[in-house]
Amino acid sequence: MGTGKRLVHYALNFKGMLIWGLVLLAIAVAADLAAPLIAKEIIDEHIAPMQGGAVNFEPIAYLLVIFLAFGIVAAIFRYLQFIFLQKGANSIIKKMRNDVYGHVQTLPIRYFDNLPAGKVVSRITNDTEAIRELFFTVFSQFATSFMYMAGIYAALFYLDWKLAAIMLVLIPMLYGWMLIYRKFAARYNHVVREKLSDMNAMINESIQGMTIIQAFRNEKNMKAEFEEMNNTHYQFQQKLLVLEAAASHNMVGVLRALIFILFIAYFGSGAISGEGMVTVGVLYAFIDYIIRLFNPISGIVNQFSRLEQALVAAERVFRLLDLQGEPVSDAKVARYRGNVRFEDVWFAYDAEEYVLKNIDFEAKQGETVALVGHTGSGKSSIMNLLLRFYDVSKGQITIDGININDMTRQSVREHMGIVLQDPYLFTGTIESNVSLGDERITRKMVEDALEAVGGERVLKHLPNGIDEPVVEKGSTLSSGQRQLVSFARALAFDPAILILDEATSNIDTETEEIIQHAMNVLKKGRTTFIIAHRLSTIKNADRILVLDHGEIAEMGSHEELMKLGGQYHQMYKIQSGMSPAQQVG
Repeated sequence: MGTGKRLVHYALNFKGMLIWGLVLLAIAVAADLAAPLIAKEIIDEHIAPMQGGAVNFEPIAYLLVIFLAFGIVAAIFRYLQFIFLQKGANSIIKKMRNDVYGHVQTLPIRYFDNLPAGKVVSRITNDTEAIRELFFTVFSQFATSFMYMAGIYAALFYLDWKLAAIMLVLIPMLYGWMLIYRKFAARYNHVVREKLSDMNAMINESIQGMTIIQAFRNEKNMKAEFEEMNNTHYQFQQKLLVLEAAASHNMVGVLRALIFILFIAYFGSGAISGEGMVTVGVLYAFIDYIIRLFNPISGIVNQFSRLEQALVAAERVFRLLDLQGEPVSDAKVARYRGNVRFEDVWFAYDAEEYVLKNIDFEAKQGETVALVGHTGSGKSSIMNLLLRFYDVSKGQITIDGININDMTRQSVREHMGIVLQDPYLFTGTIESNVSLGDERITRKMVEDALEAVGGERVLKHLPNGIDEPVVEKGSTLSSGQRQLVSFARALAFDPAILILDEATSNIDTETEEIIQHAMNVLKKGRTTFIIAHRLSTIKNADRILVLDHGEIAEMGSHEELMKLGGQYHQMYKIQSGMSPAQQVG
């Protein structure tokens, strides 16, 4: 389905408001266009015949009252049609924005690996705003203009069909110019929208990474890169400006001059030959209608740029909506016991470049399994598969004997909790960040969760307690405070399976004791997976998996692996600070 048809499909969701708006507009246009005919009647029937004699003002006054009444009717109905059409336009864009944002929630994590957040934001905000202009301004202007042109041509044919036929030359000229305009404007607008999207992405990335930019004195490079994007955007904006200047007043001025030449030639030839003479009233009405005719023509021409911008923006939005997503399931599953098994699991992010190979292990209910290994060894990939952020390439993962690929992604995650190395907090309060707005998590449950993980020792200094405002990413809180909020969040949702991803790597020594206590509280009765660099924090794990280049190199308890004297033994000795002689011993 083409972009235009899809926009029409969206509009049909609110066809009632739009149809009423068009009906009211038609009445307003008819009332407005009746004015020159009334003026013609006054001139031809009541003023011209009375030249040199007494003028009867009674019928003239009657016609003037009708003239005024039509003006009032036109004003009222124009006001009402504006309300209906703009309400319809706002409703269309409201639905489209909700659809786009809702669809983004259904896209797999893999999609966001390749698209900067700023570009997604640009689609949802800037591009839909451009489409709003299509329905808010362009549609209204086009509908108004076409109705006025239809009404004016009808009146012209009523007055003099020969001259009206000559005036029809405007229509193919207008259509031809629109085709020429769109040919160039489409190309320019694609570049303008794309560069705007790129700039949004870069701004978002710069704000997120401002610490690194300033720490490494990279401000000038970032500024130069942004200026290059901005210059390209500016150059194509200028090209559009030149095109629009040619398409607006200049073009309309040429058409107006052409029509008046035809008009004068037509009436002049009739006056010279003595044929085709018309009354003063008809002449007045003709001139009035021709002047009025160029208002809708100007209205149409002046909307060419907005029309093209909206179509390009719509194409980008629909491209996002066409990405394959998965419906968000509300289906509830009973809390599972938490027996997890990886059976000969292979996984590749791209094609056949496997980052996990032949992963085979089991985590029984209530056990703690730790994953260790160098950066890029596959620790986080295993957890991403368990959470179904990605799906296995080969093999299977089961929970309580059920293949997780046979469950919806939401069902798999319903009884899982995760604490990240750098916990993400949302704008709101401490309480809203623990409950995440879930009605099942009461204020008492939030308080109990924070108390259980030792949060009151860190959060008691906050002026508003759990009602303390939290800005984006929780940047006003310390790393320890953010981590405790994240622990409390996981505890409040009471997961059967808990994932701790480098949960203590960014914590200072003073806070680590509190965090270790929180971890012990969280792990009780749950199957727990810990990704850790600090091996001292996982000594009590039931099973430790040592990963190396996507494979399980060693597996066992701390004591078993130390006796084995392999990779884990070496890693632990290095971290514990023993001398080479002690390590050998």
